[in-house]
Amino acid sequence: MELDYPLIWGLLIAFAIFAYVCLDGFDLGIGILYPTTSDQDERSLMMNTVAPVWDGNETWLILGGGGLFAVFPLAYATIMPALYMPILLMLIGLIFRGVAFEYRFKASDKRRPYWDLAFFLGSLVAALSQGVALGALIQGIEIEGRSYAGGWFDWLTPFSVMTGFALVSGYALLGATWLIMKLEGTAQEHFRRVARPCALLLLMFIGIVSIWMPFIDPGIVRLWFSMPYVLYTVPVPIAVAALAFVIWRGITYDHHHATAFLATLGLFLVTYIGLGINLYPYVVPHNFTIWEAAAPDSSLKFLLVGAVVLIPMILAYTGYAYWVFRGKTKSTEGYH
Repeated sequence: MELDYPLIWGLLIAFAIFAYVCLDGFDLGIGILYPTTSDQDERSLMMNTVAPVWDGNETWLILGGGGLFAVFPLAYATIMPALYMPILLMLIGLIFRGVAFEYRFKASDKRRPYWDLAFFLGSLVAALSQGVALGALIQGIEIEGRSYAGGWFDWLTPFSVMTGFALVSGYALLGATWLIMKLEGTAQEHFRRVARPCALLLLMFIGIVSIWMPFIDPGIVRLWFSMPYVLYTVPVPIAVAALAFVIWRGITYDHHHATAFLATLGLFLVTYIGLGINLYPYVVPHNFTIWEAAAPDSSLKFLLVGAVVLIPMILAYTGYAYWVFRGKTKSTEGYH
C-alpha cells in the first residue's frame, strides 16, 4: 500500500507544533506571571523550575518551522509574507527572554529588576505574537495564484488580537499549574490563587472563539452540527467541560499537585484537535490543502528517513531531562 506522505508529514508537523506549545508554553507562562510577585527569591524559584529544560523546549519550534519550509514549500512561501511582523516580534521576544534568563542571576541587585522586566516583556510579546499569527492564519490569507496578495498589516484584526490574548491566558494557566506542581509552601499557594483567574480567562476565550469562528467560515456550522460529522465533533466540547472541572478542582483541592497541570495540557490537546477539525484538510486555510502545498513525494520520502531517526532522539532526551529534574524545586540559586 502506498503511503500518503503529505498526510504523514502534516501529522508530524502538527505534533511538533503541539509539543512546542505545551513545552515552551509553560515557561513562557512563567515569564508572563512574573509581575504577580515582587519577591526576588520567589522569582528565582520560578525560573529555576524550568532552568534545566527551557532551551530544549524550543527544539520543537525549529522542527515545526523547518519542516514547513522543507515539506510544504508553497505554504511556507505564502504564510511567511503574510505573518512577517508577528513572527519577527515573536523572535525578538524570545531573544529578550533568553538573554534575560541567562543574565538575571549574574546581575547585581540594582540591575536585576531590568532583567526581570526584559524576561516578562519578552515572554509576553512572544506569546501574544504567536496567538496573533494563529488568529490571522485561521481568518485566511489573501492569495492570488500561488503568491501572497495582501497588505503588510492584514494580520492585525480584532479576531487575531483576541486569539493573541487567548494564547497569553492559556500560557499563563500552563505556567501557574506548572508552578503549583513544582513549588511548595507559600509560593505554591500564591500560584493557586493566580491560576484561578487564568483558568476563567482561558475558558472565556475558548467560548468566544467557538462562537466567532462560524462567522469566519460558515461551513463550520455544518461540520459541527450535522450528521454524521457531529459524531466525532461532539466529544470535543464535552471533553473541554470535563477538563475545565478537573483543572478547577486540581487548582483548589488537589494534594498530588500535578493534576491541574496535566489537565491543562489535556485542555490544550482537545482545543488543538478541535482547531484541526475546523481547518482540515487545509494547510493554508481556504486556499491550499495538505496535498496541494506538499513537495514531491521523492523529497518527502527522503526527509521522512531523517525524521524517523531524529524525532525519537528528541523525545528520548527531552523525556530524560524531565525525569532527571523531576520533583520539587527548592533552591533559589541560579547559574554561576
